[in-house]
Amino acid sequence: MAITKDGVELIDAKPVPRPGRWASAIVAAILAAMTAHALVTNVNFQWQVVFEWLFSRSILQGVLFTIILTVLAMVVGTALAITMAIMRQSVNPVLRWLAMAYIWFFRGTPIYTQLIFWSLLPTLYPTLSFGVPFLGSLWGWELPFDTATYFTPFWMAFIGLGLNEGAYLAEIMRAGLLSVSKGQWEAATALGMPRATIFRRIILPQAMRVIVPPIGNETISMLKTTSLVSAIPFTLELTFIARQRGQATFAPVPLLIAAAIWYLVITSLLMWIQSFIEKYYGKGFERRDNAGTDSPATSSTSEDDHKAQATKLKFLDVTP
Repeated sequence: MAITKDGVELIDAKPVPRPGRWASAIVAAILAAMTAHALVTNVNFQWQVVFEWLFSRSILQGVLFTIILTVLAMVVGTALAITMAIMRQSVNPVLRWLAMAYIWFFRGTPIYTQLIFWSLLPTLYPTLSFGVPFLGSLWGWELPFDTATYFTPFWMAFIGLGLNEGAYLAEIMRAGLLSVSKGQWEAATALGMPRATIFRRIILPQAMRVIVPPIGNETISMLKTTSLVSAIPFTLELTFIARQRGQATFAPVPLLIAAAIWYLVITSLLMWIQSFIEKYYGKGFERRDNAGTDSPATSSTSEDDHKAQATKLKFLDVTP
């Protein structure tokens, strides 16, 4: 048993053996090996066909348009979400109820149904116009245009996805804004900062720590939701191309596996990016699990080591 210079005997603590951990790890490894063996050795998956199509031009085109749709939909959704989150907290009841109605409608109806209605937009409104409401048709202050000409399937796809995503992101944004203390607003206002500057420089950076993880999940979910734009129909996204090529070659399973591999690759990349963003906005909020739990070896360090550690601590010198 170790003894310090003060004559205090230190306990020679040993970790409690936990055989259950090793047993569960062995069982999990066996199950993983069995699953991998079943996937690799099953000839019905036709892995040679999978790798033939994995980097084909049509599949890569689908990957590109899927990424573009995801990015544009998230940009539209994020812009709408910030606007709706601010409107939800407005003192103006009209703005507050408009935001609530938007969130209620787009969260309450299926995304597939919304995309079908977007595909019917040229039928429901063959012509749209910009002008002064209710007066443009009387005085000629309007600019009509053909809906089918300008609202292509690609435009309807990312607008429909963005409008739906904005309703979900709005609640995430609102939760993040509410996580910031009201005193931050009051202190910045007392310094004479404009509200826009307060929101951009003070509130939003602190709220991002709460906002980033769920937005990362929503981005990954949006990546897979793009497979529903065939309802418009938009025929250049990954799942539609894989299904179409699979039907043409009578090999639907290998083509869908190739699409699934690309979804996994893109998802892994998004998760990696999310982890870096979380670390950036989480500075100063990391968990300190080892705080105050110094080991016996640490407690028996010399006075010089304690002085060296003390010099690393920096305190504010407050002068009355």
